[in-house]
Amino acid sequence: MSKNLFITATGTDIGKTYVSALIVKQMREDGFNCGYFKPILSGVTEINGKLSESDCNYVINTAKIPDTADECVTYWWKEAVSPHLAAKRAGQEININKIMQHFKVLSQKYDYLLIEGAGGITCPLRLENGEKYLLKDLIKELDSDIVIVADGGLGTINSTLLTVEYAKRNNITTRGIILNNFNPDSFMHQDNLKQVEYLTGIKVVATVEKGQQDIKLTEELWTGRKKI
Repeated sequence: MSKNLFITATGTDIGKTYVSALIVKQMREDGFNCGYFKPILSGVTEINGKLSESDCNYVINTAKIPDTADECVTYWWKEAVSPHLAAKRAGQEININKIMQHFKVLSQKYDYLLIEGAGGITCPLRLENGEKYLLKDLIKELDSDIVIVADGGLGTINSTLLTVEYAKRNNITTRGIILNNFNPDSFMHQDNLKQVEYLTGIKVVATVEKGQQDIKLTEELWTGRKKI
């Protein structure tokens, strides 16, 4: 089985896909057999039942992964809405066992597997018939630690602290935090970095500026052998 990390975020449109692409690109350029898994994806363009334009296509193209988008995504929908609603409107039901089987296939193919979530850590996947299956439940079934992508700007202290505390309460280990859209010349962004680390006790393992083309993370972040 591969070593894996689950990328989540403090909310929607924080930059999970952009950061995920940079991480897989860096791993592959450094010689690691690293793949990408997006269990659930909404807001796509498909042609003849194949993904032609999506977040997954962006990651594959950026990181030069030898897979098609269809091979990396278990469920996808055209409408850019929450997974539970997208599935309902498409007349489908998200089968967690199907996701787990897909995960096993990819984790046997790659030594390292980056898994990208949908929305934030509480994103709902199944809410029918009294069930409350959220993204955090999938993370636990995948037995994965997380890296949290947060925005570098105003409000990030609150949203990051809430995400970390929620993960901790659900016995999910946070390996690190990445601040996206980070401006190193901003006194507020610099203070956000300092206070996020101070309040959560978790290291900001990378900052990503707008338009940045590379990121540097150590292999220890994947294995958990060494505190970053």
